[in-house]
Amino acid sequence: MKVSLKSKNPQTETTVDEETSPQQAEATPLDKEEAKPVRRNQGKAQRQKKEKEKKPKVLQPVDGPMVGTPIPRNYLVLERYPLTPPFAYAVIAQEPDEKLPSYFIDELELTYAEKVLYNKIINALQLELSAPRDDVDPKKYFASQAKLIADRYQLMQQKNVTVSWAKILYYAERDMVGFGPIDPLMRDPSIEDISADGAKKPLFVFHRKYESLTTNLAFQDPEKLDDLIVRLVHMSGKHVSTAFPIVDATLPGRHRLAATFRKEVSPMGSTMTIRKFREDPITVIDLINFGALNYTIAAYAWLLLENRATAIVVGATASGKTTVLNALLSMVNPSAKIVTIEEVQEINIDHINWAPLVSRLSYGITEETIGEISVFHLVKAAMRMRPDIMVVGEVRGEETYALFQAISTGHGGLATMHAEDAGSAIQRLTSKPMDVAPSYISFLDLIFSSRRVAIPNPGNIGTPKIVRRIISVDEIVDATKWVSTFVWDPQRDKFDEFLDKSVKLRKFAKDRGKTMKDVMKEISNRIEVLQWLRARNIRNHLEINTTFSQYHTDPEAVLSKIRSETAGSVTESNDFSNLGFGPKETSQDEVAKPSMGYKDSTK
Repeated sequence: MKVSLKSKNPQTETTVDEETSPQQAEATPLDKEEAKPVRRNQGKAQRQKKEKEKKPKVLQPVDGPMVGTPIPRNYLVLERYPLTPPFAYAVIAQEPDEKLPSYFIDELELTYAEKVLYNKIINALQLELSAPRDDVDPKKYFASQAKLIADRYQLMQQKNVTVSWAKILYYAERDMVGFGPIDPLMRDPSIEDISADGAKKPLFVFHRKYESLTTNLAFQDPEKLDDLIVRLVHMSGKHVSTAFPIVDATLPGRHRLAATFRKEVSPMGSTMTIRKFREDPITVIDLINFGALNYTIAAYAWLLLENRATAIVVGATASGKTTVLNALLSMVNPSAKIVTIEEVQEINIDHINWAPLVSRLSYGITEETIGEISVFHLVKAAMRMRPDIMVVGEVRGEETYALFQAISTGHGGLATMHAEDAGSAIQRLTSKPMDVAPSYISFLDLIFSSRRVAIPNPGNIGTPKIVRRIISVDEIVDATKWVSTFVWDPQRDKFDEFLDKSVKLRKFAKDRGKTMKDVMKEISNRIEVLQWLRARNIRNHLEINTTFSQYHTDPEAVLSKIRSETAGSVTESNDFSNLGFGPKETSQDEVAKPSMGYKDSTK
């Protein structure tokens, strides 16, 4: 049987027997020429396949946890300190040509494989993790549960993958239990405020040493900023939405949050400001170390406040009003009952008989104030608690009138308010909406005026140093007359003392059956105690309050202990045999002695 072998060329055709194998069949020269390109194409395809196998696979982009931009290489590092070692550090750096430093969050970066596992673990934790029923440490609970869930899903058993479980756990804990991308900022004790002005803008912080700084952290996606604000608000037990876009809340750790949501009231998008709460509050010894006041002012305030004097701390925003108020509260009578009233809790004192009260917003969704408890309502309720000292975090409205009603009946009272000095404070108090009758102003004893000022910086002559100072302490006689007992001199950065005109000290001496010399001696004794505390670097509020309590109970025992340790080095300089007139300069390093100088500040 014949079989015809046809080529693509119809002119050539070969016939062979069916039994003849193809190898035995003779091919025409044209068939051989046509077979060469086929073999070449097959070889080329095999080579391309091998080359493709040799090329590395293109990795698909994976979104890991949000981190700050890296520090430019040409920046000069001024300071570096740990936040969560070894994962997060704070770096203060500046461009060589610029004098303004910036704040950098330096966190360990995740590799590609670690980012993949991070996303898988986050998804698994969101599905599997449940809230603990017992009162446990949330971070320890999260770490243990995260390891169990990772083992259950076999996320850490992939072969040929080198990952760091510690790094993944750090970011997972930061984003699920902590404060998210801003968690390193919340851990920095040197930061007072954190503010976000919208998406695609860097966050700003207020540093205790470097003042306002821009950071390397910015939310490029507006939705991520919205999600963070919603999460923070929910952590504080409040609600935020487009219907209620403004929120004022207290975060875990007693940090104060003020936020706006989306573009309802802020055209640039969501914004937030966090005022951090200091767990270790600033004490009167810290204020002396900072130069905000001197020994004599502290001893003078200690004596009067211990005997239930009323006072208001005035100043502008960020002038240190609440800080001064905290320090003053540490010097009140240890056995006194204190009731504090605030919109958001900021006062932190170590006092056993202390009842803090916080106002509450309305539950209603309309203009009805359903369930609202204002500061005014709390002031009225606090009067029924028989407080020795009533403290209002900030007075600005009708609660001021209620506070003056309380102090007029014999209660001690402390508060803060926005004003520049004693004159503007009294003007605000007697005007609407506070509307305190001028006849009630005489029940107020003292006004401490705190201010944020600029002084020469010896370390950097071109850049002034920003500090906080008590610029004056005024004793209130009535609505038109007050006496300045201490005045800060900005040229010398020192305090001038004028105590011979002190109305409150003379009243105190008369009520106790003492002379002014006895009162000045008592102030001198308290100066000794303050100097002894500062010399031994005792500034913690717990230790200071213990010393103040001991002095209140048995002052002679405390003074004997101090004088035995100092061997009379302090008491020798406290000689009251010659009390001259005229202002006396006092600095923080010299042994302070109250002066009976005179300054007529009546108006």
